[in-house]
Order: sequence, then structure tokens, then C-alpha cells
Amino acid sequence: VEMDPDYSAAWKIYGRTLAAAGKHPEAARAFRQGIAVAEKRGDIQAAKEMTVFLHRVEKQST
Repeated sequence: VEMDPDYSAAWKIYGRTLAAAGKHPEAARAFRQGIAVAEKRGDIQAAKEMTVFLHRVEKQST
């Protein structure tokens, strides 16, 4: 993410790593950023996947 902030797959991996570490608010922020990047680049599949992960993280946070 640091090296290429426009690489949506990196945001997905980063968010999943944060979620696995129990850092749900940080993971949600990463997924939101990743969704924005993916949509900007036209990467619809990555945006859909991160949206699913975002919903899961938000459920775990409540």
C-alpha cells in the first residue's frame, strides 16, 4: 500500500491482515480506501470483494 497506493489488491490484503489481527476499525478504513481505489480504477471485482469484507468487519466490531 505504501509503495503503490493505487493497487487495489494491496488494500484488500492489508485490510484482511488487519482484520485477522483483530484491528477492526483499521481494517474497515483500509477496505474503504481500497474500495475507493478499486472503483476509481474500474476494478469492480476487487471493490465487491472488499465490500463483503468491510461488512464482515463492521459486524464483528459491534
